[in-house]
Amino acid sequence: MTRTYTFRDGGLNSRLLRGLNLAGGALAGLGLSRPRLDPDAIVEAAIRRAGSAELGSGSFREPLERYCEAVEGEARLSTFGRVAVREMLVTTLARRIELEVWTREHPEAAEERIVRPWIIIGLPRTGTTLLSQLLALDPLARAPLQWETREPVPPPTLSHAHDDPRIEACSRQLARLESLNPAMQAMHPFGARLAEECVPFLMLDLRTLGLETQAYVPSYGRWLQGCDMAPAYEQHRRALQALQSAQPTGHWLLKTPNHLWALDTLKAFYPDARLIWTHRDPGPVVTSLASLNTTLQRTFSSHIPERTIGEEWKGKSLHAVELGMAWDAKAEAGWCVHVAYADLMRDPLGAVRSIYAHFGDEPSGLHERRCEAWLRERPQTLHGRHGYDPADFGWSYDGLVEEFGDYVARFGIEREKR
Repeated sequence: MTRTYTFRDGGLNSRLLRGLNLAGGALAGLGLSRPRLDPDAIVEAAIRRAGSAELGSGSFREPLERYCEAVEGEARLSTFGRVAVREMLVTTLARRIELEVWTREHPEAAEERIVRPWIIIGLPRTGTTLLSQLLALDPLARAPLQWETREPVPPPTLSHAHDDPRIEACSRQLARLESLNPAMQAMHPFGARLAEECVPFLMLDLRTLGLETQAYVPSYGRWLQGCDMAPAYEQHRRALQALQSAQPTGHWLLKTPNHLWALDTLKAFYPDARLIWTHRDPGPVVTSLASLNTTLQRTFSSHIPERTIGEEWKGKSLHAVELGMAWDAKAEAGWCVHVAYADLMRDPLGAVRSIYAHFGDEPSGLHERRCEAWLRERPQTLHGRHGYDPADFGWSYDGLVEEFGDYVARFGIEREKR
């Protein structure tokens, strides 16, 4: 029988770490929160780890400072949460240094052209993961894998693409994370060799929604909505160029909801991109997203109410579709292909064919057979079912559809039976 997981099943599944949190909470009560989330100390730790101070431009500095300030003032992290967030920031900046050093040592990588990448830009929970996995099965396509996004340099070569020791290291890390919060695997697939969002490349400049999934940081989120995203996309492109320099690539298959918040910058960096916008009934989208982020954040803090987290992500989702609709209103017809979640779920292969047809192409027979095999082997409930209820967040499905009414009407989005 398939188990259903909700956000109430989330949390820190470790007696040892819960004990650490109790001890840390006692120290915090005395004004001694540890470890410190000091931007200067984080940068110094990243430099020591990478063995170099080659951070490139200082564009990461403002987002680092704003994020640390928001975490300290708003996130109410546990001691383990503070350790995890600090480690995430140190690791990210160390990866930035490694990419900077590698790129300087291999200037030829800058000559790599990222030609006609296929980029999925839909909101989270709209079928983007399934669609990216199916499109990445095209023999001419390449999606960044989860292990590659974590350590893009040195880029894996064709001869070691399947036995690089970083694959096993990533698998062990993901297994540890899953053991700490088992509910997450039912809500979002993890696997070192699975196609991954390209958001870790934006993370290299610390300008990404990915940071907001880790902690409740609304002031950072407000800053992010209005900041210049070009420095983040510069890192994004450099990472792709590095990876492509070692393995010739037909076209990249990329996806992250973050792109919907930054279409102007996305198109400036990838003007010939083939864009795919997935759409789904906003009732289950926003509710599922609220549940997912509540589950994730409860690994690091149990003090932020689920309704607070839900409202934050509802606002982000509404802002994203408003930006997307504004772009749609001014763009040329056919600037992207629109894919309905209902159609994708009813006939995944048919949805893939319709995307190729939009771009004047068709999937190969081999690609179609790969899609059929994948769908047999990876059912949606492989690791359990994600259960969610809008009432837990103070909403109703009808109320959410009303709030997103312009979006629903604009694209004729089909309501889901509940």
